[in-house]
Amino acid sequence: MERLTLLGLPLDPVDMEEALKRIGGFLQEERTHQVVTLNPEIAVRAQEDEALRRAVLEADLITPDGVGILWAVRRLHGLSLKERVTGIDLTLALLRRFPGIRVYLLGGKPGVAEGAAREVERLGGVVVGFHHGYFQEEAPVVAAIQKAAPDLLLVGMGERQEAFIHRHKPHLEARVAIGVGGTLDVLAGEARRPPLWAQRLGLEWLLRVGLDPKRWRRAPRLFRFAYLVLKEKR
Repeated sequence: MERLTLLGLPLDPVDMEEALKRIGGFLQEERTHQVVTLNPEIAVRAQEDEALRRAVLEADLITPDGVGILWAVRRLHGLSLKERVTGIDLTLALLRRFPGIRVYLLGGKPGVAEGAAREVERLGGVVVGFHHGYFQEEAPVVAAIQKAAPDLLLVGMGERQEAFIHRHKPHLEARVAIGVGGTLDVLAGEARRPPLWAQRLGLEWLLRVGLDPKRWRRAPRLFRFAYLVLKEKR
């Protein structure tokens, strides 16, 4: 399918298999391709954050991450997408599909990227570098990634990740760069995914927000997303 538009942002209506095929093609090209897993929170933030908006607009692949995105596509476009393509699921699928893929991990508190690196190698990836997300000077970090020249750059830096990738894309020397949120914490064993039933029902975000007080301040964005979709439908 051709790209859709959702709240002024592009969205590729792909399932996991289609996303993997697209990324497989990106891995054959000698430039950095940015992949964004679009969830309701990113969609709302991009309405006011110009750097984030530009990153999404210029991304090479934007996947539907979150049950809210599937709902919005159904309501605004009358299409029922097959499945969500989330950061953690896409990461695990890439490691399965491309054994030996060269990976650089960036993000998390000190020690998290290192722990995630061990799990990536256990799953068949080759880790060419890692760095925590608590840094002020970006240039040395970008230089380290550039020197490593990974096939896959996984960036777990929360609200900073998409803009960081977009800002430095010409210099990263990575074939594919993906903002993956808390994926590094999951790989490192610092965080657990919600139960499988919650994943299948697309309720991961609800459990995460409900069980983690640090996420409560983000909940209003989910309601704003629903409001914006309903407003656009009128």
